[in-house]
Amino acid sequence: MYIYDDYDQRIVDQRVVQYRDQTRRFLAGELSDEEFRPLRLQNGLYIQRHAPMLRVAIPYGHLSSLQLRKLAEIARKYDKDYAHFTTRQNLQYNWPKLEDVPDILAELATVQMHAIQTSGNCIRNTTSDQFAGVAHDELLDPRPWCEIIRQWSTFHPEFAHLPRKFKIAVNGAAEDRAAIWVHDIGLNVVKNEAGEIGFKVIAGGGLGRTPIIGSVICEFLPCAHLLTYLDAVLRVYNRYGRRDNKYKARIKILVKAMTPEVFASKVETEWAFLKDGPQTLTTAEIDRMQGFFTVPDYTAFAGDDVGFVQQQLDSKAFARWVERNVFKHKQAGYAAVTLSLKKHGAAPGDASSDQLAAVADLADAYSFGELRVSHEQNLILADVKQADLFELWEKAKAIGFATPNIGLMTDVICCPGGDFCSLANAKSIPIAIAIQERFDDLDYLHDLGEIDLNMSGCMNACGHHHVGNIGILGVDKNGSEWYQVSLGGRQGNGATLAKVVGPSFAQEQMPDVIEKIMAVFVENRLGEERFIDVFDRIGMLPFKTRVYAKETA
Repeated sequence: MYIYDDYDQRIVDQRVVQYRDQTRRFLAGELSDEEFRPLRLQNGLYIQRHAPMLRVAIPYGHLSSLQLRKLAEIARKYDKDYAHFTTRQNLQYNWPKLEDVPDILAELATVQMHAIQTSGNCIRNTTSDQFAGVAHDELLDPRPWCEIIRQWSTFHPEFAHLPRKFKIAVNGAAEDRAAIWVHDIGLNVVKNEAGEIGFKVIAGGGLGRTPIIGSVICEFLPCAHLLTYLDAVLRVYNRYGRRDNKYKARIKILVKAMTPEVFASKVETEWAFLKDGPQTLTTAEIDRMQGFFTVPDYTAFAGDDVGFVQQQLDSKAFARWVERNVFKHKQAGYAAVTLSLKKHGAAPGDASSDQLAAVADLADAYSFGELRVSHEQNLILADVKQADLFELWEKAKAIGFATPNIGLMTDVICCPGGDFCSLANAKSIPIAIAIQERFDDLDYLHDLGEIDLNMSGCMNACGHHHVGNIGILGVDKNGSEWYQVSLGGRQGNGATLAKVVGPSFAQEQMPDVIEKIMAVFVENRLGEERFIDVFDRIGMLPFKTRVYAKETA
């Protein structure tokens, strides 16, 4: 993973000193709320419903065990003994004291972490595939490119005050696991007819109040030109993006208004001034960055571990966990493991300080001391020997992170919602827990197969409800919390937006509504058909008819 040099460390340390004095002046009454607001946002601090919320950057979701232990220590020392992983592969503390935040940032700096650009109208944390570098279907490891983007975008003076927040995702595999089609910019690694590696550039995607699937504005961008082209895209957005209405300020609105073709042509015009300029990436710089993401010291195996194969035959529970939570590795004899943070009865994405520390121990013991955060709010040990999987499974069970539900309906993507966020219209965590409790039969869940259920507490769509096979959106109706259901969305390759079923439902109705949707799915399913495929085949009407049918005595 990338290791700070003296220059990186000095920048982060100096930022802590600056923010400590800014906080002191605010608490002393020398700065007003209005004056302090942009300063705290530049350091990841929001004011939420009950307390401040600090969002910590985890670049492209990549962590060391040392960093995770520090995050656990901070949760124990400064918060309510837990933390929340977000869909931006970041981590949030929901209960820090305002006066403690400079100390928290100072502690983060000791392990090369910070909260810079995790909020505000700037380029946010670049996200990526949680299996980057180990995925069996990978064309190119996207992590060095994410790091190049991180270094380019952090403190970029021209893009520090954009019309709105700006999000970039990079995918290097055949399957899009970074949701590149619903980002302001999505970069997909591709190979051209000459066999050269480059990027397909997608722009103008996004969720929120106006969800839009992105448009391809460049079919093949040579790797060396990545930064000059990104600069051109951001310059066009910065110049033409609306600043008079924050609801129309995202790049997706600009691309749609201009049309993708016109937007792309303006980027090409701008790029002509930048192409082959000083920001062109040299082979030496690319090699230097790739040098931080070397292959671990793998043991050479000829194929699958014999004992691992036998253990699956001997234990149905282990085999079920392997089926859902173990991902095929490019290195023979190894696997990537997803630790589910979606145990029934727990808030999706939450982890206690003890659990975080325990996962750090697992990373040291089984995965070269590193781990990943997925945008689906789970943790990944990316380099586990197949021979160690059974032992790891038993230890993961002991800390509550071995629920075999990855990709199933209870692997809910869920924002913090009205329990914490001041923007939310409704609570989302209680709905997620109620659905998990209703569908707590693992045999039934596995029979239902892959279903993405995503939930957001407001139109900002932090829970990605627009691209869930089943989406749930919290809405406010005359001061009461209601829930709008949508069906048919999907992320990844062939991303589509879900369609609203109809009028919203009360909180207590939601488990019954999901159960009725599942009943229609099961009645119409052919063989092992997935939910999304059944929906595509039979359409919305059967689901709509069932969920709004009046109960008969």
